[in-house]
Amino acid sequence: MEKIKKTLRDYPFVRWLVLVLSSMVMFMNYYFYDALSPLKDLMQTQLGFDSSDYGLFVSAYSVPNVFLAMAVLGGIILDRIGIRITGTLFISLMAIGSAITAYGASGVYSSGGPMYDFMASFWTGYSPELKMTYLGFFIFGLGAETSIVVLSKVIVKWFKGKEIALALGLNLSIGRLGTALALNLSPRLAEPASQWTTAIWFGVILLWVGLLIFIIYMLLDAKLDRQEKISLPASAEEEFKWKDLWDLFTNRTFIYITLLCVTFYAAVFPFIKYAPDLLMNKYGLERQIAGNISSILMYGTILLTPLFGWIADNKGKSATLMYLGSALLIIAHLMFAITMITPYIPIFLLGVAFSLVPAAMWPAVTKIVGENKIGTAYGFMFSVQNLGLWGFPILIGIVLEASNPGVSERIASGLPANYDYTNPMLVFASTGVLGLIFAFLLKRDDKVSGYGLEKPNKQK
Repeated sequence: MEKIKKTLRDYPFVRWLVLVLSSMVMFMNYYFYDALSPLKDLMQTQLGFDSSDYGLFVSAYSVPNVFLAMAVLGGIILDRIGIRITGTLFISLMAIGSAITAYGASGVYSSGGPMYDFMASFWTGYSPELKMTYLGFFIFGLGAETSIVVLSKVIVKWFKGKEIALALGLNLSIGRLGTALALNLSPRLAEPASQWTTAIWFGVILLWVGLLIFIIYMLLDAKLDRQEKISLPASAEEEFKWKDLWDLFTNRTFIYITLLCVTFYAAVFPFIKYAPDLLMNKYGLERQIAGNISSILMYGTILLTPLFGWIADNKGKSATLMYLGSALLIIAHLMFAITMITPYIPIFLLGVAFSLVPAAMWPAVTKIVGENKIGTAYGFMFSVQNLGLWGFPILIGIVLEASNPGVSERIASGLPANYDYTNPMLVFASTGVLGLIFAFLLKRDDKVSGYGLEKPNKQK
């Protein structure tokens, strides 16, 4: 039997170089997504947004992935036409959308720039600034979620059967470094308030650089594909077939992990959008300090996610890790809701929870579905996840306004006022309870399904 020649993925240096390149693009994606989180109060004073408007704006990210099912369609496109074309298309959309968002918040636009009069001509109950920034964040979300699916498949392609959980964990960690730096840096770039959109434009520049980095990666991807066509025997994996969708969507284990995904992330990412404002209102902190404390959540995950990924690779217990992370999430949100304990403790616990679940969950999916369907599987999970990312910012904004009558009007008038975040945090905690239930069902089902979620990911 002819010996199979080595390909690029068999060289550790190249494999880890791919991880660095894909993670840099992920970093820039995460940075822009959270660049506006510390700027909620400035969007109120500079653009006239109230909490409901802000929640509506944040939800725009998830609209294409919920109502147009773009993440799952993007995953199908990815499995059908490959990483290079799909990645270029959706990363470009991400960069274009970010530029439109920044333009909608700019003084040039609000002073009557191009498209202002058109945006003012319809749905007059919403400001032209809200409509343009909403459009931009919509297009950004259209590209961003499928881009994450693409980057996740890149890691699976190069690391499956090797250090996959560690690689996915590091990829997530570097992405979350983007969120952490956004929470730290945006408040500083937004000073003085008259130049606050500098914080947004900086994120736009990063995304265009990310597109160039992905183009560099494509050179390695194309070479690997050429090598595999020459040196490898027929693939053990069949090509993607449309009938595979039915098998995927009727897989009980996959449904449980998807439901855990949507409930868990609904209690984390929308919280991050409100975290600096929560800290400013509940603890009386300045914007920069609130951003710094909020970023601790992400800095914690940067260190812990690879660690838990290493444990899942070498020791197993992925289902148990997801269960523990879900429980910690509830505890942290209840601390914010009903205690005045120093915010460092619940933020730290959220960081641990946000490390445990993703480090175990995303590699576990590769045990449940084949590589030929991984793009579709991740895409479906991201689409369902976006249901929470769309609905919860709106829900939290509505709950916040209803729980604090007259506060938005006082803030808009320049008068001192504080939001009471008790009810919104109880909503987040209740979502965590649902996540804990699905984590329990997943752990129990693994004993029946035989996918081996409690076994190590790394092949001997």
